[in-house]
Amino acid sequence: MQADYVIVGAGSAGCAMAYRLAEAGRSVIVIEHGGSDWGPFINMPGALSYPMNMKRYDWGYQSEPEPHLGGRRLACPRGKVIGGSSSINGMIYVRGHARDYDHWRDQGADGWGFADVLPYFKRQEHWHDGGHGGDPAWRGTDGPLHVTRGARDNPLVQAFVKAGAQAGYPVTDDYNGQQQEGFGAFDMTVWQGARWSSAKAYLRPAQALGAQVVRGLAQRVMFHEGRATGVEIDRKGRTERIEARREVILCAGAINSPKLLMLSGIGPAAHLARHGIAPLVDRAGVGQNLQDHLELYIQMAASQPVSLFKYWNLLGKAYVGARWLLRRDGPGASNQFESCGFIRSRAGVDYPDIQYHFLPLAVRYDGKVAAEGHGFQAHVGPMRSPSRGAVSLRSGDPAEAPKILFNYMSDEQDWQDFRRCIRLTREIFGQEAFAPYSSHEIQPGAAVQSDEALDEFIRAHVESAYHPCGTCRMGRPEDADAVVDPQGRVIGTDGLRVADSSIFPRITNGNLNAPSIMVGEKISDHVLGRHLPPDNSEPWLHPDWQGAQR
Repeated sequence: MQADYVIVGAGSAGCAMAYRLAEAGRSVIVIEHGGSDWGPFINMPGALSYPMNMKRYDWGYQSEPEPHLGGRRLACPRGKVIGGSSSINGMIYVRGHARDYDHWRDQGADGWGFADVLPYFKRQEHWHDGGHGGDPAWRGTDGPLHVTRGARDNPLVQAFVKAGAQAGYPVTDDYNGQQQEGFGAFDMTVWQGARWSSAKAYLRPAQALGAQVVRGLAQRVMFHEGRATGVEIDRKGRTERIEARREVILCAGAINSPKLLMLSGIGPAAHLARHGIAPLVDRAGVGQNLQDHLELYIQMAASQPVSLFKYWNLLGKAYVGARWLLRRDGPGASNQFESCGFIRSRAGVDYPDIQYHFLPLAVRYDGKVAAEGHGFQAHVGPMRSPSRGAVSLRSGDPAEAPKILFNYMSDEQDWQDFRRCIRLTREIFGQEAFAPYSSHEIQPGAAVQSDEALDEFIRAHVESAYHPCGTCRMGRPEDADAVVDPQGRVIGTDGLRVADSSIFPRITNGNLNAPSIMVGEKISDHVLGRHLPPDNSEPWLHPDWQGAQR
C-alpha cells in the first residue's frame, strides 16, 4: 500500500490535513487504530461524559503518580476512534487568545503569530450565531467545521454572565472574536443537534475525494538514509508496511506523536538506548515540555429546582434520549456548557489567565452527581501554568502505553493561582444574580478558607481538563529543545512532519480542539507550498490591564 502522504492519526488535525491534501489532488492514506465513530454516545452532545470513559473509544491513559498531588494518578483520555479526541471531547470551541500565538512567534515559531493563524481559523469555521450576538467580521462562514451556540434558556446560564458583570467584569459578545476577556456565551462544535467532529467536517469529505483510512496500530516510521519512507503498522496481528511517496505526517496527538518518534529512533539518545532502540536522531526535546490545564469544580447547591438535576433519573434520561433520537433537540442537543468567562487573575496580567466553564448541574466528568441534588458549578483553572512534564517510553513495545508525568502543581505559582481562582469564583457566585438560586457551597465548602485548607482541597480535588500539548515543540532548527521547525518538519530528518497539539510551544487559552484543527489546516498549506495572507485585525486588551484586574 502506498500514497503520496501517509498520515498517522484520524484526529482533530489529521482529518483536516487529509482533506486539504486530498482536495489538492494528492493521494492520502490515514492510519487510525480506533474504530467507527457511529453511535449515540458519541453523537449526542448531552452524553459527553460517556465516550471518554469507554475503552472502545479511549486509549485509557493515566498519569504516573503525581508527586505534588499526593501521588494521585489522573485520567488522561485520548480519542482512539475515527475523529480522535474531537469525537470524545466536550465539544467546546475556543481559538485561544491573540497573545498566545504572538508568544509562539516570539519564542521561535516564525510565521505563527496571531495575524498568521487568524486566516486559518476563519478558513476552518462555518459559524452560526444563533441570534446570540457575535462578531461576524472575525469569524469564518463557509468552512467545514460547524460552530454553534446552545439555546441558553436555563436561568442559571444567564445568571452566570449577569453575576460576572455585577462583579465588575466585561461582558463579551464573542470570546472568539475581537474580545476574549469577559463573560458570555460558549461556542460548541455541534450541528443540527449532533456532535460535529473533525471526522464529519473533514474526513468524510476527504474519503469522498479518494483518501483511504487503514485501521492498524502504527509501530514505527521507516527511514532510508535519513528520509521517512513509510510507516510500519500492526494490522490484526500482522506487520504491514504503508509507503509514503512524499511524506509521513504524524497527527497522533500530544501523547502518541512523541511516543512514535521515540519508537522510530528520534528522541533523547540515552533514553532510546535504554529501551533497545537505535537512535537515528538525538533530539532532547521529544516528549518534553508536556503541558495541560488543571481545573477545580466549585459547586453550589441550588435553593430551587432549576438545574438539570431534574433529568438525572431513569425517566428523565429516557425523555432526554428519546427527544434527541426523534428530533435532535432538547437538553441532549447541547453539551450544556453554554456560558463561560475569561478573566485576568490580577492587575499587570495583560490578557486572561483564568477560564470558566459554567454548568447548570453539580456533577463530575465521570457522571457522578453531587449528593445534594439540584446545584450548579463552575470549572475554573489557570491557563498558563509554569509546570512542565514529560512523555517517555515504558518499553520498546509499541503496544505498551507510554509513561506520562505531567508534574502538576510543581511550581509555587500554581498554588497561588488556584487559591486566587477559588476566591474569585466565590465572589462571582456571591453576586445578586445568583441570590434567587443559591443555597450553600457544596465544594470546597464555606469552612475551607485559609491558604492551608484551600491547598489541601486543591491537592485532593484538582482534575485535568484534558488539554495535553507541547511534547514535540515547534521552534527554530538551531534551538536544541525544538523538535519540529515552523513548518512542522522534524528537525534532523527529511520527509517527516508532526501536525497536532504536540507542536504547541506553549499551551493556549482555553480548550485545545480549535487550535489543533488550525494546526492541521496551516501545516497542510506548508506541505503544499502555499499560505494565506496575514490578517492584521487588532484584538481587544483591557485599556488599564496594568493597573486594574477588571
